[in-house]
Amino acid sequence: MADIHNDPFALTGLTYDDVLLLPELTDVVPSEVDTSAQLTKKIRLRIPLLSAAMDTVTEARMAIAMARQGGIGILHRNLSIEEQASQVRQVKRSESGMVEDPVTIGPDATIEELDRLCGHYRVSGLPVVDDQQQLIGIITNRDLRFVPTDQWATLKVRDCMTPRERLVTGKVGTSREEAKALLATNRVEKLPIIDDDGRLTGLITVKDFVKTEQYPNATKDDRGRLMVGAAVGYWGDTWERACALRDAGVDVLVVDTANGGAALALEMIRKIKADSSFDGVQIIGGNVATTEGAQALIDAGVDAVKVGVGPGSICTTRVVAGVGVPQVTAIYLASLACKPAGVPLIADGGLQYSGDIGKAIVAGADTVMLGSLLA
Repeated sequence: MADIHNDPFALTGLTYDDVLLLPELTDVVPSEVDTSAQLTKKIRLRIPLLSAAMDTVTEARMAIAMARQGGIGILHRNLSIEEQASQVRQVKRSESGMVEDPVTIGPDATIEELDRLCGHYRVSGLPVVDDQQQLIGIITNRDLRFVPTDQWATLKVRDCMTPRERLVTGKVGTSREEAKALLATNRVEKLPIIDDDGRLTGLITVKDFVKTEQYPNATKDDRGRLMVGAAVGYWGDTWERACALRDAGVDVLVVDTANGGAALALEMIRKIKADSSFDGVQIIGGNVATTEGAQALIDAGVDAVKVGVGPGSICTTRVVAGVGVPQVTAIYLASLACKPAGVPLIADGGLQYSGDIGKAIVAGADTVMLGSLLA
């Protein structure tokens, strides 16, 4: 390979528009193609696509949609710490084998408060608990069908809920099949799970079974919840943000900056990887555009490398700083470090057409991050 440090004009820089893939004879049947790909060392996706951590692209609803289709969404960080963590919780709660920390409401809340809470979490009803987490009822759309909206500000949850004695419940340890049978036999949509003392410990909903059948390729964690990623920076409140996202259940943290080779970014990656409380979270580092940049991230301990300095449709790095590498060449250069190390490579930015995804993968990427194609 040309020595670009001794001869700065020796490198041939190629971007997606500069290359095409050669057609060849094939006996591959399209319906039998395996599109699964390694996102990080431990996470495999059914489709090799991530939605970009941009405020015009990925918030909770996009992350849910991406995970259902077999990809993953990376929540942007132009949010307060609490709001970003809240969006992680929304994705993790959207469907699961069982919601282990269900959103609940107290009996003295108004119907108006209930409506706001249901709207925020995009659910159709909530379990009602007292101060000791004892289940005392459940309230759903069905209970409110004939309640005039002009009374919502004054009516209390206890006035409208279905009380505990009329509820179908499951015990701690109820299997998925038993839960499904209980829901079907009793024609109810929500099954509260309670312990021997009557305290609410979880919630299983019929929606989860429907969604599992509807989206068989969904990207899920080992507890049956949709997977989600979130972006963080490397200075200021980054550590506090990373901890809040971890506590909310995030699966992937992306230490995201225009120059992933910056010493402070590498330091932040090392700090997160050294903390055992993050053992369940995969760390992606980026962005870089050279072999040396990728190697620096690998040495810092990342679980995947994100490649792309300036190719994105709204990225200003090349214009403002005059820095970057044409994307096909950047992917290839980074792959020279990633492939031998067994670290997956994510091509981020510059993908204007679906054909560019294939070009990125041939150049050395495992997955691609899409911004403008999804915006």
